[in-house]
Amino acid sequence: MATEYVIVGSGVAGIAAAEALRSRAPGASVTVVTEDPDGFYSRPGLAYYLSGTIPEKQLFPRSPADLRDMGLRWVQARATHIDVAGHRLTLADDRTIPYDKLLLATGARAAAPDFPGSDLDGIFTLDTLGDARRLVRKANRSGRAVVVGGGITALELAEGLHACGVRVHYLLRGARYWANVLDAEESHLVEEHLRSDGVEIHSHTRVRQALGKKGKLIAVETDSGALIPCHMLAVAIGTRPHLDLARAAGVKVDRGILTDSCLRTSAPDIFAAGDVAQVYNERSGRASLDTLWPTARAHGEAAAAAMAGEPTPYQPATAMNVTLLAGIPTTIIGALGSGSDEDLVAIARGDSERWRNATPAWVVVEQHAVNRVRLMLGERTITGALVMGDQTLSRPLQRLIAAEADISPIRDSLLADGNTILERIATFSAEWECSHAATP
Repeated sequence: MATEYVIVGSGVAGIAAAEALRSRAPGASVTVVTEDPDGFYSRPGLAYYLSGTIPEKQLFPRSPADLRDMGLRWVQARATHIDVAGHRLTLADDRTIPYDKLLLATGARAAAPDFPGSDLDGIFTLDTLGDARRLVRKANRSGRAVVVGGGITALELAEGLHACGVRVHYLLRGARYWANVLDAEESHLVEEHLRSDGVEIHSHTRVRQALGKKGKLIAVETDSGALIPCHMLAVAIGTRPHLDLARAAGVKVDRGILTDSCLRTSAPDIFAAGDVAQVYNERSGRASLDTLWPTARAHGEAAAAAMAGEPTPYQPATAMNVTLLAGIPTTIIGALGSGSDEDLVAIARGDSERWRNATPAWVVVEQHAVNRVRLMLGERTITGALVMGDQTLSRPLQRLIAAEADISPIRDSLLADGNTILERIATFSAEWECSHAATP
């Protein structure tokens, strides 16, 4: 009989696993269970949809026809229970689906706000395409909004709502934006761009309560007692992995579902991938969470290999994200921050815990107007980098950091003169690429 593979979740991790399973086991049965009526779409693309940069149709990397052509069985329902011993998945409508191998790619949901009035109509998070549609509809009828939170998603909300013609107040609990990843100058660049676009930033400001009338949001009261009239409050204080299904089944969880390096959980024949998976890294000896699209895709492919009986330890690539911060092209690579962010209660979307594993290092910076390069230098390698504005060095730095290239020949000169980073890294990278291309 054909092997029964069941995947819970239609995000990039689940679909990457389905594609890999279909390739590895053409005759197997592959079922995708999802409660998202929109199926598979680009979660990172929601920011561009919200701002009006791209139409909704461009959010779908695979059409429904593409997914049908893969021979997937598609079930739109909520999974409610796993019978680990009986190898059966129960759905909310009491249907059951047998499985030989089960992948939990259930993703994460936005952390709920904890202030009074958080249940009022007009308070939003950005998890799904449905959330983005509701935000756009409400923005078209609203004149003023408040955004609370940190990381990339909060910034996307502030910029997206502003692009919809809404006057935006952005509340920061701390002194500056994304303080545990960006340095003070980088935060300043982002904040100044927001202000120049018309976003009003309030630092050292918390929401005391959301105020409503007849169940609808009418204002936000801050901890100083100030009132900000608004009909929209968008909250992005981090995400929490969907753990209920795994936890109820007795699968070991921590901040996410704990897996080994092959994406296997503590339960037989159950695997986890994507934002929900806290994956053990054999090299670092740590189990970490990532909410990066490329990482989720790689998780899905690695989980599929293990499900198909060909387990290969997942080798995490250098954590990297290419994004726009207040319109500034920005690439974040490797470990370059530490500590916690007052504006986040959990990991944000588009983030990696590995970014904040920076050890004591020498920091060198070169800046020209909005173009900025910051390097974290170890004894022999570059351990992290941030490139804002001109992205010429993004790919060379990614390769040097991922390969742990020995930069000893230029390290002292980088430390001695931070105004020549661009030139020295470009030259060194080209020479390094040539020497390694010539190595058999």
